[in-house]
Amino acid sequence: MNSCELVAFVSSVACALSNNCTEDELAIMAAVFSQLGDTLDTILVHKEICCSDKIKKTD
Repeated sequence: MNSCELVAFVSSVACALSNNCTEDELAIMAAVFSQLGDTLDTILVHKEICCSDKIKKTD
């Protein structure tokens, strides 16, 4: 899937959810997915910086 297809897919899912969920449900999902994205980013950055073989050690 290329980036344009991904954007179209995500937009379609958002539209489908908005047509089938209450505003309260949408607010909760938005908060959960935002936290999920932030947490995944934190994990990736931590792995890259702290768990990489590329870490340069100073003497």
